[in-house]
Amino acid sequence: MKLEISASLNYRLPEPVDLMLQIEAADGHGQNVLDASLDLGAPELLARVSASGGVCEPIWLRGEGTLRAEYRARVEVDRPVVDFRALAAVPLHRLPASAVLYLNESRYCPSNKFHAFVDRRFGELEGGEKIGRMRDWIESRFTYVSGASNSETGALDSFVERRGVCRDYAHVMIALARSAHIPARMASVYALRVAPQDFHAVAEVYLDGDWHMVDATGMTLPTETARICTGRDAADIAFLTAYSEIQFIGQSVTVERVEG
Repeated sequence: MKLEISASLNYRLPEPVDLMLQIEAADGHGQNVLDASLDLGAPELLARVSASGGVCEPIWLRGEGTLRAEYRARVEVDRPVVDFRALAAVPLHRLPASAVLYLNESRYCPSNKFHAFVDRRFGELEGGEKIGRMRDWIESRFTYVSGASNSETGALDSFVERRGVCRDYAHVMIALARSAHIPARMASVYALRVAPQDFHAVAEVYLDGDWHMVDATGMTLPTETARICTGRDAADIAFLTAYSEIQFIGQSVTVERVEG
């Protein structure tokens, strides 16, 4: 499947500020970037940094006045259709070092707080079947509410409130999976079925020797999704991180399917 992607960011920068931008679709890992352009306007491009595992490439900028970033890309998604529910968990002693990192607690995913709940609710299940049941539980009990959370909201808050947006669903999914000793990480993505269109976040779980996307919101399919970046939680994958105060003016994202 080929996706036509566009993203536009517009922010006011009252004073000189360092910025980290992560809005470019990754090339590889089940997708190929066929064509792409990034117009940053006035801010100075300082450096591109290869992320661990090559999944994303953050851009360091320094700007003052206004940031207007315009990204356009055509991405071919050739990710195979996989029923993750049928996959086995990898024994802990056989996990690669790159996956072990995602067994541990992180800022927004305090997985140690969920052990009792996971044992009680999903204790009899294994591997992908357990992950699938967790995903279904979240989707059936949470309400998607724009503005219900903020940058300080973590998985435990969302678990109690039973509502949130994509990042909150993903944080809870990740915390539950890690609590069951299955590596889980967060991915920022562009996806076809997101409504309203915006940057989207999903969980990825490590089963049967590979990473598999799991969207507890139920809005997206892996075969219609272009990954941007992966990390432990939202702190690692933010599309824009500013190291001083900035002011939001506007932003937009569109994802469309194209033929040929």
